[in-house]
Amino acid sequence: MTLFRRLLGEALRAQRMQRGLTLREVSAEARVSLGYISEIERGQKEASSELLASLCNALEMPLSLLLRQVSEAAATEEHSLAATTLPVRASDADVVASAA
Repeated sequence: MTLFRRLLGEALRAQRMQRGLTLREVSAEARVSLGYISEIERGQKEASSELLASLCNALEMPLSLLLRQVSEAAATEEHSLAATTLPVRASDADVVASAA
């Protein structure tokens, strides 16, 4: 199962790293505790829309871009999970034969 909070955290961390910012710098700019941002980046905490807006502002990225990146990552992950999951359908004859 795809967890939105994990994908969101990965996208936030990637943006922070790409911009060369530390957790401390983002924390100060967003006015959010460093520990809480770390938990969000690791997918351990859910972020409110207000918090996401504050983090995006600190990362100088539009919220819509963050959500688009997470949406695309979720679609990719769902597609790969669907491609590797084979539906199992047992006929009545298979069930009877295997019970014997």
